[in-house]
Amino acid sequence: MKILMFGRGVIATVHGWALEQAGHDVEFYVRPGRASAYGEAVDLDLLDARRRVWGQRVIRTWPVRYREQLAPDHDFDLIVLSVPHHRLTEAADFLAPRIGNATVLVFGNIWAEPPAAIGALPVDRVAWGFPLAGGGFGEDGVLRGTLLPAVVFGTLDGPPTERERAARRTFREAGFRVREKRDFRGWLWLHFALNAGLHSQGLRRGTLADLAGARRDLREALLAARELLPVLEARGADLRRHRSGTLGFRAPTWLTAPALAWLTAHVPLVRRSFEGHADPGAEEPREVCRDALAEARRLGIAVPRLEAAEPSFAGNENA
Repeated sequence: MKILMFGRGVIATVHGWALEQAGHDVEFYVRPGRASAYGEAVDLDLLDARRRVWGQRVIRTWPVRYREQLAPDHDFDLIVLSVPHHRLTEAADFLAPRIGNATVLVFGNIWAEPPAAIGALPVDRVAWGFPLAGGGFGEDGVLRGTLLPAVVFGTLDGPPTERERAARRTFREAGFRVREKRDFRGWLWLHFALNAGLHSQGLRRGTLADLAGARRDLREALLAARELLPVLEARGADLRRHRSGTLGFRAPTWLTAPALAWLTAHVPLVRRSFEGHADPGAEEPREVCRDALAEARRLGIAVPRLEAAEPSFAGNENA
C-alpha cells in the first residue's frame, strides 16, 4: 500500500516507520521549505512493544522521503492525518480537494463533533483511529518515543466500511492489535478529558514530563479529569457505554494516584510517554486545557481544578 503521512510529528513518524517496516511505501507531506530543514533521515530511539511486553529498543537512523506538493491525481491509497486537534479542520480543508482516491485516517484527538472537525473532507472517505504511542524530539533532534502494541479504531455509527476495514488491515499487517470502540465519539471525548486533567497539572509544574512520579499532582490531574465527566454527559456522551473507560476517573484517588505515580516513574514505556512532553512552549497542551474549560463554561458546569490551573495555560508567552 502507498501511504502518505501528513506532517512529520511524533505520531506520524513512529507509525510511518512501523508501516514502512511492514513493507508499505511511506512518504511524508510537509509544508514547503520543511524538507530541507528536516534533512534526509530521522534519528530514532524507540521502545517498540509490539512483540515484547517491556518493549524492544530500536536505535537507528531512518531515511525518509518528503513531498511538499500534493496534486489531486496522486496515487496514495491511505493518508494518515495526525495533527493537534485545533489544527485538524484546517488540515482537513487543505486535503479535501487533494484527496484523490485515498482513504484519510483521522488519527488523533478530537473535541468537536467528529463530522464537524473534519471540515470539507467527505465522511465516507474517512476512517477513524487513535494512536497509542508517544514521545518527543529532543534538542539533539533524536525522536525518543514508545510504540505500544495496539491502536484504537472506531466508527461513529454502523459497522466499518470497506475503506475502514482496509485501514485496520494495514495496521494489523504492521504488527498492531486493533482495539475496536463502537462509540468512538464518546471514547475520544473521554480521552480528551483525561488529557485536559493531566495537562492542566503538568502546566502548573512546567510540562507533563514533570508529573512523572509526582503522586500529589497526579491525584489533582485525575480529579480535574473527573470534574469534566458532567461536561461530556451534557454534550451527549453516554458514559454508560464506557464503564471500563471511566473506572480510572471514578476510582478512589488514594489507589489510582500512587499506582499512576509508580508507573510513570518505573515503567519505561509509560515514563517515556510523559517525558516526551518536555517542551514548555508546546501549543497543544494549552489548547486542550483552554478548549475543555471553554466548553465547561459554555455549559455552565463548574470545573474548579481546571479553573485554578487557568493561569498556566490562559496565554502562551512563547507563541
